[in-house]
Amino acid sequence: MKAFAELLDGLVYTPGREAKLRRLTAYFRDTPDPDRGYALAALTGNLSLKTAKPAMIRQLVAERVDPILFGWSYDYVGDLAETCALIWPTVAEPAQTPRLARVIEDLQAAHRAEVPGLIARWLDSLDAGPRYALLKLVTGGLRVGVSAGLAKTALARLGAVPPEEIEEVWHALAPPYEALFAYAEGRGPRPDTTEKLTFRAPMLAHPIDEDEFAALDPADFRAEWKWDGIRVQLVLRGHEVRMFSRTGEDVGPAFPDLLETLHGEATLDGELLVGEALSPSGFADLQQRLNRKTVDRALMQRYPAFMRVYDILFEGSEDLRPLPFDARRERLAAWIGRTALPRLDLSPLIAFSSWDDLVDHRLSSGASAAEGLMLKRRDSPYVAGRPKGLWYKWKRDPHLVDAVLMYAQRGHGKRSSFYSDFTFGVWADDDALVPVGKAYFGFTDAELVELDKWVRNNTVNRFGPVREVRAGLVLEIAFEGLARSNRHKSGVAMRFPRISRIRWDKPPAEADRLEALSRLLPP
Repeated sequence: MKAFAELLDGLVYTPGREAKLRRLTAYFRDTPDPDRGYALAALTGNLSLKTAKPAMIRQLVAERVDPILFGWSYDYVGDLAETCALIWPTVAEPAQTPRLARVIEDLQAAHRAEVPGLIARWLDSLDAGPRYALLKLVTGGLRVGVSAGLAKTALARLGAVPPEEIEEVWHALAPPYEALFAYAEGRGPRPDTTEKLTFRAPMLAHPIDEDEFAALDPADFRAEWKWDGIRVQLVLRGHEVRMFSRTGEDVGPAFPDLLETLHGEATLDGELLVGEALSPSGFADLQQRLNRKTVDRALMQRYPAFMRVYDILFEGSEDLRPLPFDARRERLAAWIGRTALPRLDLSPLIAFSSWDDLVDHRLSSGASAAEGLMLKRRDSPYVAGRPKGLWYKWKRDPHLVDAVLMYAQRGHGKRSSFYSDFTFGVWADDDALVPVGKAYFGFTDAELVELDKWVRNNTVNRFGPVREVRAGLVLEIAFEGLARSNRHKSGVAMRFPRISRIRWDKPPAEADRLEALSRLLPP
């Protein structure tokens, strides 16, 4: 645990990508199996320890520390794991420090009733740094600025295997990845994944700027709608089906109504949507189906799921990714026509001859469930990652609203000392502020310091870790869409809100009103 704690601490305070890569590579090189494999899984969100919950950690601390003291400490620190690590009483004669693998394997094998005792004994055996690492590990709260792509690049640096090859086998393997490390270091063969329904890393697009069009020939590109759902990948082998999110998470169990209609031999890339008769009804409806462990028949009937397909990666065992987009599109259209599956349809192409032809399409409401356009080179292969010059996304301009800051809460990780989560509202008919959203990004580090200072100097009330502030600061909020919501007093909910500007110059009375915001709601 000590080496893992030092890794986390180093990653948090290492700002540059290259420096993080060096730290990760050194850890993977110097740490034995299976510890390094479990560390890799934890860093990339592929480790599940379902028996350890934050509420249980709170209870353990409450048995050892005065609850009022803990409450004050948590309010000041702003992070549960950090507070517990610092306030946990020191044991005079701690036991031997456990290995990372021992912690994970013991937790995975333990019954729920045994877990509190295990964690308490480990916390007794550690000092503050490893305690913090242990608590972040068991509660799944690692936030150290390491993406899965960065970790795979570090793993590739152990030998001569390129990151793309690591990516190809990654999702078919399970922690602690000993065969993967052997392959990366040149000590073993490439793991055989042919018999598994494997996720393949998706191809991503770059945002396009207006001034880039002059250098691009419209004859080289195809256009289609950028559908406002979630990107998914279907892997079909006979009647075996798996559906993955763009990060490789298996999301299929939440959509049995879609999966039970599928069969065939292919790997398909597309957008998960909901709506009657394959007509998408919007992201707000899709949200009713997301992040559910179980879904009842009534919900499936109200929000039926389907997939709008726009690419094919494999047909049977044939890898189609090296083919140009036009050729893949032809194969995809033939496959969909031949299989005629009721919950799949082909994302249509948009005819155009010049970039000006696409301007009206981008701004129109012709596809209410679309958030803009995709532009794809007709000769582009399907390349994992975000290659330059092949695919572009041309989103509609975001909506903007001037809202008043109402509440603030401390962030996590590097932001645990700053008020960085901001709830904002607009004026209702009775001239009261009603919350319409929450944002925690869009500002610079320098602006965060200014916002934090303003919150501290203008607090009028406190509710645990939340501070209510006076109605004195206007924030320009950018957001992608608006939906009706029964969960919010305002009756509306924003999609992807972020702080576009801090309007130090604008009086709060001139912020927008709920009536104007409501006009953006779909009919």
